[in-house]
Parts: sequence; structure tokens; C-alpha cells
Amino acid sequence: MITVVIPVLNESVRIASVIALAFRHSGVSEVIVVDDGSIDNTIEIAAATGAKVIASSLLGKGASMEDGLKIAKNDIIVYLDGDLAGLRDDLIEVLVQPLLHSEADFVKAKFSRKAGRVTTLTAKPLLHLFFPELAQFAQPLGGIIAAKRSLLQTLNFDTDYGVDLGLLIDAHIQGAKIVEVDIGNLDHDSQSLQALGEMSKQVVRSLLKRADRHGRFSIDQITDAEEGERQARYHADAPHFPNTQKLAIFDMDGTLLRGRFVVELAKSCGKERELAKWLDDGSCEPEKRSARIAGLFEGLSKTHFEDVARSIELTDSAVETVVTLRKQGFAVGIVTDSYKLAAEIVRRRVFADFTVANLMHFRSGLSLGEHTVSPLYQHPSGCQVHPYCKQNAVAHLVERYNFTSGQLLCVGDGLNDVCMLRNAPVSVAFEPKDDRVAAAAQHVIHGSLSPVLSILAEKGWLSEISNA
Repeated sequence: MITVVIPVLNESVRIASVIALAFRHSGVSEVIVVDDGSIDNTIEIAAATGAKVIASSLLGKGASMEDGLKIAKNDIIVYLDGDLAGLRDDLIEVLVQPLLHSEADFVKAKFSRKAGRVTTLTAKPLLHLFFPELAQFAQPLGGIIAAKRSLLQTLNFDTDYGVDLGLLIDAHIQGAKIVEVDIGNLDHDSQSLQALGEMSKQVVRSLLKRADRHGRFSIDQITDAEEGERQARYHADAPHFPNTQKLAIFDMDGTLLRGRFVVELAKSCGKERELAKWLDDGSCEPEKRSARIAGLFEGLSKTHFEDVARSIELTDSAVETVVTLRKQGFAVGIVTDSYKLAAEIVRRRVFADFTVANLMHFRSGLSLGEHTVSPLYQHPSGCQVHPYCKQNAVAHLVERYNFTSGQLLCVGDGLNDVCMLRNAPVSVAFEPKDDRVAAAAQHVIHGSLSPVLSILAEKGWLSEISNA
């Protein structure tokens, strides 16, 4: 059988409907309403509907939830809020089914709602940092919960609004099977900004207390969590940029930068000689060469990578060219064989829209000397010469964002840019490092990137560039 526990405080408007919904389920034998000092007629309404009404032993939602648990008679406990509206008729059934079928020990309700500012601005960012394995829960602060009584009796009930998040974390730490079930749309009473601020403080306190208790309250935990999130985004997300039919792709090393990132990185840590062995070794497979180069930087701090990426001189007019293209409606991206961390800093330096690059892995802020090649560098019907190719990345972007206008520009300088230069409607070799690069491009420029704008203006792809 099932016990439904409802903590309340001045819920006279909706409490009767919540209790009625609970009793409609044939498995519910008791509904316990725990009053937190209501001054309206919530208690009288609840008692009239057949619920057992008790006074909370201590002001606060969490204390009321624990008080209800202590007197509950059944093995399955369902917690509901007393201010809910729009509840589906089979709510109790949906919540308890995973428990009855031994699919879960702890069930959280997932729902859509108009509010949720504390969840979005407080709970989720902190979960990502300290308990990233729980960050996927849509409503970590939701008070609609079903759980086995035996589990709940082992958990710590914070006395305030941090209780729901605290129970989720504690259940996870104990190894409980936790599932989230979708119960549709809900209406909740809105809270004042002052009340939301107090709730946020209580939620933060609950989470940080557990982070400290379980050894996660450290800078290493934060940096590792951020790294995990970075890798998840890298594998799950495509580049994002404005809705446009104009696309400009720039190489990074030797094109946007006056130098090569890995070369400058090697110089900064005394690895120049080791890098030279692998950098342009044509006898070594590209994937093996890239892995050996990444291995050179094992143990180097993430901050060191960032500092080098910030220090390399930009090519003349790189910023002005990128900004002008964006003003003219182009999505501007950096496609590079270098590392995402560096490419993202260069992107921000020149104000581009997105990057495609390889992912260097870090732990506790230090490089593992391992990297992952961007999945966009492979394409089932792309480049027929190279298994990993920038042209494949361009093909992915054109397909994914349905570029049909033909207004695609590619700019590069090295042999790894040849395929994308050869296949672009407009291609520019910037100070080409090999005659084959110059031959692959329609235009060759030196010294500054600004001639790119003139080339596009002559094609009619730009207007009023002199005023940009």
C-alpha cells in the first residue's frame, strides 16, 4: 500500500484537489497532511477530505516531510506539494510503477512549468560542478517524489527547501536506483523574488554541505566537472551560429594566427626538439603523428595552453575581416587541426561564431596527453583521399545547416587545407606554405587578410565594405 505525505503552509485554495487526487488511486490507504503553521483554513479543509492532519515538529518543508515519514504505515511513500494544479489523474500510478516493478528505489517527477528560476540559476550549475552525474535530472528541486520507506529512513532530511535536492544526492551516494518520470505540465504558485532568494540560499547550503561531506568541495572537483561537461558538449553538439546562408571558414595556424599553436606551445615548455621529430613527418600516419604530438604535452596545465593561445600574434586585419563578414551576414568559423581549447580562445579574440577542432583531455587542470579528433572530420561521402579532412567538416556544416546559396568562403595556408580550398565556391590561400596550396585556391594573398573582403565584394557577396 501507499502513503501520500503533503507538507503544507496556507494551501487552502488547492489542498482539497491534491488530496482527492491521491485518494483516487486504489493503492493509497492514507494521506498525511503536515501543517507548517498555516493561518488560513488549510487544516480544516484537509481534515474534511479524510486526510490525517498533524502539526510539523519544526518550521520548514524538510522537517514536515520527515514528520510524515515517521508516522507513515506503508512501504511506499509519495510526496506531493500542496499548491499543485493541473495534475494528471494517473499521477500516483506513474510515480509508483518503477518502485512496484523493482526498477527504482527513488523516483523523481519531471515536469514542465513556467517558473523554475532557482533550478536554472542555482541548482543545476552547482550540480554540474559538484555532482555532474546528477545534472541530467530536469527537476532536481521538485517536491514530487516516490520512494521506498526503507531508503528514506536512511537519508538526511534538511529542514528547509534544500530537502528535495539533498534527498536526491543522498539517495545517489547510497547507490539507490533513481529514475525520473515525466508527469507533463504543472502549475505552481509563483514566489516573490525575496522568497526565491531565500530558497536559493537554502538549496546552496544543502548541496555544498554534501559536497564537503563527500570530498567534492575542491578546485580539482570543479575543474574535472567542467572538463566532463566540455567533453559532453563536444561530442553532443554541432557548432551554433546565426541563421544565415553565408558561411566563411578560416584555418587558424598561419592564417588567423601569425604562427602555429603547437609550435609556440612546445617552445613555451621546452619541447621544441621533440615536436620537430613528429610535426611534419610525412612517413608517419597522421593519426599516429597527432597522438604523439598530444603526448608531448602531458602534465601541462590548462592555464598554460590558454596563455599561449592568447599570446600568439594575430594576422594583420584578422579581427576587422571577421567582424566585417559577420556584419555582412556571414557565419564565420575556425576549422583547425589544433586543439579546441586554443581555437575557442582565438575565436573569441577575432569574434568568430564557432570552431571545429580536436579535443585535448584534461584532469584536475592538467593535460592527459590525449586528444580526440573532431567527429566532423569524417564524412561517409566526403573526401576520398583522406579519412580525416577539413573538407569533411565543411561538408557536415553545409548539410546540417542547409547552405544552398553557394556563398561559401574558405581561407587556408597549408597542405591540410587543400581539399577544402579546392572544393569551395570562393577559396583564398593566405601566404601558402606549398605550391600545391596556391594551386588549389582561386586567389592568393599575402600580408593581410583584408583582401578577402575585396574578393568577395567583386563577386557581389558584400556591400558597403568601406563603411564596415
